[in-house]
Amino acid sequence: MTREDMLARLVAQAATTPPEIVTLRALVEEASELGAARALERLGLEDARAKDDMGELRELLSAWRDAKRGAWKAAFEWLLRGLLALLLVGIAMRLGLSELLR
Repeated sequence: MTREDMLARLVAQAATTPPEIVTLRALVEEASELGAARALERLGLEDARAKDDMGELRELLSAWRDAKRGAWKAAFEWLLRGLLALLLVGIAMRLGLSELLR
């Protein structure tokens, strides 16, 4: 019996008699599982390799985030070093140490 058949039977049972809580719970569970299976199928994630694929995608995304964070950190450090170097040159010129630089 497929999920669609089970869902159809539960809907028919709920329609003919006053539904009990067990029937309603089974109806909701079957409908949600069927909907989830359809969503995964539409995304191309219904096969056995999907779990491995998702794991690889998560690793790739994590590596991308680490690389992006490292690039921003390196850019900030270089900017800070440049500003400090300019500050030191400015202080040296104010103190009249520019003759020492020649």
